[in-house]
Amino acid sequence: MSGRYRVGAALAGAAVLTAAGLVAANWATADDAKHRVAPGPRVEPTKLIGKPAQKSSLTAEALQSELGSRAVGSYYDSAGDLVVAVSDAATAELVRAAGAVPKLVRFTAAELNSVQAELNRLAVKSRPGKVRSWYVDPITGTVVVNVPQGAHDVFTQRFVERAKEHGDQVTVRTVYGKVTTTADDFSLRGGFQVDKNTGYVCSLGFNARTAKGTRVFLTAGHCTAGRPSFSRNGYILGKTLTSNFPDNDFGSVDVIEGWDQQGYVEGWGSGSVAVYGTASPTVGSELCKSGKSTGWTCGRIVANNVTVNYGNNRIVRGLFQHTACVESGDSGGANMTGNYAQGITSGAALIDGKCLDKSNRPNESYSQPIEEALRGTQTSLVLGS
Repeated sequence: MSGRYRVGAALAGAAVLTAAGLVAANWATADDAKHRVAPGPRVEPTKLIGKPAQKSSLTAEALQSELGSRAVGSYYDSAGDLVVAVSDAATAELVRAAGAVPKLVRFTAAELNSVQAELNRLAVKSRPGKVRSWYVDPITGTVVVNVPQGAHDVFTQRFVERAKEHGDQVTVRTVYGKVTTTADDFSLRGGFQVDKNTGYVCSLGFNARTAKGTRVFLTAGHCTAGRPSFSRNGYILGKTLTSNFPDNDFGSVDVIEGWDQQGYVEGWGSGSVAVYGTASPTVGSELCKSGKSTGWTCGRIVANNVTVNYGNNRIVRGLFQHTACVESGDSGGANMTGNYAQGITSGAALIDGKCLDKSNRPNESYSQPIEEALRGTQTSLVLGS
C-alpha cells in the first residue's frame, strides 16, 4: 500500500480543511458548461481528474495540521509516498505511525520560518534587487533563495550576502529566465480570455458568489489593479469589486445579468473540467492550469508559501510554485488538481516571452492559493456537476 493511502487510513476522522488556494495567471473566461470532465492533453487523465487526488492532498494537510510547528513541511516523492520533514526523532515516530515517511532535517520549522520572515522584511526595507523568490523547502530542509543567472547588481548581491549570513539554513540556487506577471497587451468558464478597458488581456479564474448572492469571477490582483472594467467578445462583463496586489495577487469582478456563470474550467480541446470543490497545494501533487495563451498545460507543485519578487517593489507573498507552462495572457486563469480548484495564475519565469521548457529547462510558474482569495473576497465557488 502506498504512503498516501496508508496515511489516509491512519488519519480517518481527523479535521480536514477543503479550501484551496487561488493562483494568479492571465485572464480567461468560459462560455459553455454543459460538458462533463475531460482529461488534459499532456498527462494521463486517470492521474489528473477525479477525487483521489483531493484525498491525497487533504491527507497531507491533515497530517501537517496535526503536527503543527513540529513539521517543516511535506511533499510526495517520486514513488507517490507522502514524506514529512521533521527535526527530531520523536516527531519522526509520529509521522511513521501515521503511515507517512519521516525525513529528518537539521533545522526546525520555527528557525526556517524566521529566516524567511527576515528576508521578507529585508526585501521591503532595502529591495531584493533581481532575487527572484525565497521559500521554506521541505525537501532540502532549508530556505531556498533563487537568484537569476548573471544577476550581479548591488541590491541583488547585498540581499544574497544577508541571506548567506544564515549559513546552512539557506540554499542559494541559480535560476533562468525573467519572472513576470503574465497579463498581456490585449484582454464564463475558467481559463477564457477577458478584456480590460485599459487594453490589456487576462484570463478568468473561477466563477463565484458572495454571501449576498452577488455574481463575480475571480482573477489575478495585478489584472484588477486600478479597478478596470472587463468585457468579453465585445460585450460588457462588469467592473472590479476588489483588488489585492502586490502582497497578494487576487481580485474579483462583478458579472452583470445575462452571462451564464458555470462551475467549469476550459480544457482547450479536451472538454470542460467540472469544479467539485477546492484542494490545498501539496508539494509533489499534479496540477493543470487553464489560460487564454497556452491553454491547458500540466505539471507538478514544487514549493509552497513562496515570496516572489516581480520587480519595482512588487513583492507577493504566499504563492505556490509549479511546473505547468504559463505565458503572457494566462494571468488570472484557473489552476486545478483533478476536479478541485488549487489557485489562480500569478506569473512565471520566461525566456524571450516563452516558458522555460521551450529552452529545455523546467518551467517556473507561480499561483495564488484559492483559500486566501476566497477569504479575501468573501466568496464561494460556483460548482459544476
